[in-house]
Amino acid sequence: MQARDVMSHPVVTVTTSTTAAEAARLLCSNGFTALPVVDEGRLVGIVTEADLIGIGLPAEHRSDDRLHRSPDVVLVQDVMTTPVESLTAGADLVDAARMMVDERIRVLPIVDGYGPVGILTRRDLLRAAIMHDDQELTDEICRQLAEVDAASRWRVSVQDGVAYIEDFGTTTQEQAKAIRLASAVPGIVRVHVRHQTPDPF
Repeated sequence: MQARDVMSHPVVTVTTSTTAAEAARLLCSNGFTALPVVDEGRLVGIVTEADLIGIGLPAEHRSDDRLHRSPDVVLVQDVMTTPVESLTAGADLVDAARMMVDERIRVLPIVDGYGPVGILTRRDLLRAAIMHDDQELTDEICRQLAEVDAASRWRVSVQDGVAYIEDFGTTTQEQAKAIRLASAVPGIVRVHVRHQTPDPF
C-alpha cells in the first residue's frame, strides 16, 4: 500500500506570512496537529502545535525574543520547523512508518514535485492497519472490478491483505486495469491475478 492510499487530502496549508494566530485557528478548527508551510506553492516547512505553544511565554521560558509578542503579530516563518521531511504519494507505507518511528515524526507532508498534495499522520497509518478485514477488502475489490466488466467475470478472495483474482473473461486486456484497481484499495498489500478458461455454454 502507498502513501496516496491513506493520506488526508486535499491538504490544508499556510504560507510563511500567515500569522501564528491564524495557523492556530486552522489547527484547532480542523483537528490537525500540524500544517505544511508553502512559499509560492513550494513546501518550505511545517508548523506544529508545539511550535505555536511557545508564543507569548515569559522570557525565561522562550528561546527566541520574537515569540514574546501577540500571536496576531508573530508569523509562521518565525516559528515553523525547517527543513521538513516529506514523501511522495507513491512511497510505501512500510517506509513511511519506519521513518516516523525512527525519526520520531508525527506528520509527513506528501508532495508531488515540490508542492504538498496530502498529509500522512500516525493515525492514518494505524487506520490503514486496523480498519479493514479480508471480507471487507474482498467486497470492495468486487465493486471496483464490476466497473471493468461484469461481476460474474471475476472471482475474488483476500487473505491477510493479499488479493487473489481469478479472471473468467474471454480476453485478458482488462487484467492490468484490474490489478491497478485492486492494488489501490487501502489494506491490500499485493495482488495475484490468474486467467481461467470460461465454462463452455
